[in-house]
Amino acid sequence: MKHVDVCEYNPFEAVKTNVMGLQNLIDVSIDAGVERFVFTSSDKAVHPANTMGTTKLLGEKLVTAANKYSGRQDMQLCSVRFGNVVNSSQSVIPVFREQIETGGPVTLTDPRMTRFFLTYDDVAELVVSAMEHTEGGEVFVHKMDAVRIEDLARAMIDAFAPASGYDPAEIEITEMGRRVGETFDEEILTEREVTRTTENDTLYAVTPEQSGENGYLDHDGLEGFTPVDDVVLSSHDAKKLPHDEILELLQTEFPEGIAQ
Repeated sequence: MKHVDVCEYNPFEAVKTNVMGLQNLIDVSIDAGVERFVFTSSDKAVHPANTMGTTKLLGEKLVTAANKYSGRQDMQLCSVRFGNVVNSSQSVIPVFREQIETGGPVTLTDPRMTRFFLTYDDVAELVVSAMEHTEGGEVFVHKMDAVRIEDLARAMIDAFAPASGYDPAEIEITEMGRRVGETFDEEILTEREVTRTTENDTLYAVTPEQSGENGYLDHDGLEGFTPVDDVVLSSHDAKKLPHDEILELLQTEFPEGIAQ
């Protein structure tokens, strides 16, 4: 269950799916002889402020611990943290696009909102790279672009309104207020995690805390990864994509729906 408001409405259903369901999959994978297991977590697992993020954090803990719990040397389990995936079901981009194509208004929860974004290609690269690099127990994070949601709304109006027969100036943006459990910004790592984070050109990898001096996992580091010098933890502090780069992203992802 990936939607914040749905998980807030019924927390126990979120626990049954995102926690108990995950443990069921871990157990079945151990029994079936699976060699690589990648759990899709969320940036909302960092300092979780809602039920969805809390279940994702617990999921990361289950997956890391399973590297010992499995009792198998040939099985590695790890997690990947997603930001917002461009055009994923019921996410902000398809909602904005539908509103624009019907003449608006575009509903913005709060103009201060910022988010990290991934394309589907980024997601595929993240999951495959995690399978290739894992030694067991890490959390992998793709180096993501940050966007101010109001800037995204205005760029989408410019991109999609003409193709639907509307003048962008006709499409209004209305503010509706934050939803229950919704945060202003997203974080990709905690300060505590940074001390054991390494990186390559496209990924951060948080080595498991359980592999430290008093831990129960063996972890000798990842080939091709070096300790981080600096990392921007929050979408609030990250450099935001300007209007023209947001338009370029939209053009790449939706070439058929944008007027030239």
